[in-house]
Amino acid sequence: MSPRSEAVPAEADARPQLDSVDDLAQLSFVIMGMLERRAAEHDLSVPATRLLGVLRDREPTMQELARLLELDKSSVTGLVDRAERRGLVARAPSTADKRAVLVRLTDEGLSLVSAAAECFAADITAMLGHLAPRDRATLSRLISRLLVAHAAGHGIDLFAGTRDAPGTRGPSQPNLSPSFRRATAAADDARTNGSKAIGIML
Repeated sequence: MSPRSEAVPAEADARPQLDSVDDLAQLSFVIMGMLERRAAEHDLSVPATRLLGVLRDREPTMQELARLLELDKSSVTGLVDRAERRGLVARAPSTADKRAVLVRLTDEGLSLVSAAAECFAADITAMLGHLAPRDRATLSRLISRLLVAHAAGHGIDLFAGTRDAPGTRGPSQPNLSPSFRRATAAADDARTNGSKAIGIML
């Protein structure tokens, strides 16, 4: 017999449906609420969580961070300054461009964002448990397609500059937001073997 979390009532498809705008808006509110709660438990704001998540697979310049986070330069500078004071990130001069400064995670920052990611993944996995495995796989593919297309429309290559981008060691993983990357990793892992995915976040 299928696990209880996999069961989908037969009458579910007959229930009234929201339109796509309401669907995505309401889902974003739910996901953001989960992320805000888990971030706060680790003394992080959502922007700070996104910052740490971006730095998990790359060491961008401040300008690149501003593009990826869709924030102005002054806001990014403030985020990095606060994270640096907490010992979560560090700045280093770029060997490619002496005028540029790279930002990287410290061991403490990696540990903190990984802990927050694991908690958030548990929330998302529980939510996705209301869907059948095939529906979870379809949802993951569609969301990925939307996010990659949206980024491309803003001139951002989600794979560019990541440590495990195509052509480097390890599987390719786009530099998505903490919520999406953690959520899709959890969904993929739950779909294949039912265990928790650990260590993937923005």
